[in-house]
Amino acid sequence: MTEPRRGRPRTPLLSRESIVTATLRVIDADGVAAVGMRSVARALGVDAKSLYNHVDGKDGLLDAVAEQLLGGLVLPEPTGDPRRDLRAIAGAFRDRALAHPGAAPLVLTRQLSSLEGLAPVDAVLAVLLAAGASPDEAVHLLRMLLATLIGTLLREVSAAPAFGGDDGARHEVLRGSGLPAVAATAPHLAAFDREAEFEYTVDLAITAALDRLGRVR
Repeated sequence: MTEPRRGRPRTPLLSRESIVTATLRVIDADGVAAVGMRSVARALGVDAKSLYNHVDGKDGLLDAVAEQLLGGLVLPEPTGDPRRDLRAIAGAFRDRALAHPGAAPLVLTRQLSSLEGLAPVDAVLAVLLAAGASPDEAVHLLRMLLATLIGTLLREVSAAPAFGGDDGARHEVLRGSGLPAVAATAPHLAAFDREAEFEYTVDLAITAALDRLGRVR
């Protein structure tokens, strides 16, 4: 009977999908700053050089993660009501961005030219154009809406712990700050309701966009 050959352990089969999955594990455990070819290779148990057959360095890793997360975005069917449609797109985008909170900055800030990156842009532009915006006005409004949405979501995933879950200490600091306006609003500044903040901010931005369209037509 022939004994099995001994040698190095078999290298796991690599694919773009397995690399993205490993990168997400690194992000979930240690954050985006921990992502690198070596850290992802360690998570996979392979040599870092082997990753280059599938991704183009660290930026390629980050783009691949953002594309995969955005690729799971389910855009709502348009109803013809611009307020409802823009609100539904914002909600779907938020759900996807928060699927992996540690990776949310990638979804929100990576500028992608792929289908995954452009699909949400196309959806918003379609609603604005259907609402009567000219192409240049639609782009201006798109950028305003995206900036507002990205800003509020980045605050939600990055700064919310500093604002929310107040145990009274922050309230007291704000109330005793010696700044009249800050002291007067201290209970509200110390609190942070993620859902309420998102709803208020998105509704205000959409109202501003639709009001703008009403004035320019």
